[in-house]
Amino acid sequence: MNILNCAKSKNFMADTVTILENIIVMVCDPEGPKIKSESDAADLMGEMLGSGAEWIVIPVVRLTEDFFELKTGVAGHLVQKFVTYKRKLAVLGDVSQFTSTSRSFRDFVYETNKGQQIWFLPDMEEFARRLK
Repeated sequence: MNILNCAKSKNFMADTVTILENIIVMVCDPEGPKIKSESDAADLMGEMLGSGAEWIVIPVVRLTEDFFELKTGVAGHLVQKFVTYKRKLAVLGDVSQFTSTSRSFRDFVYETNKGQQIWFLPDMEEFARRLK
């Protein structure tokens, strides 16, 4: 990976912007604060737009459990931000504990992974492979 810069804001730790498969990608630091609201999503979107990134990679550990319970609307609000601004989102890490207990979340992951804008992937290697 070729790291371009690190961005720090009042809300988020050192997220990095990198070029992967000739695409600018913002990778969120796993140690950053939880993304729990529409406001948090808007802050991330602002950073992403400022960096020129097409993709944002958010580690599973940065999301609250409400994200994985679709009835709360947290996932919908986050995903809608990225769709509205024509940006792409990859959630990285193991979501099996949520897909095994929620058919609706399992279906959500399955459907989004078929598309080109929202992906749930196990790691950066799989993300890079999918970008090809």
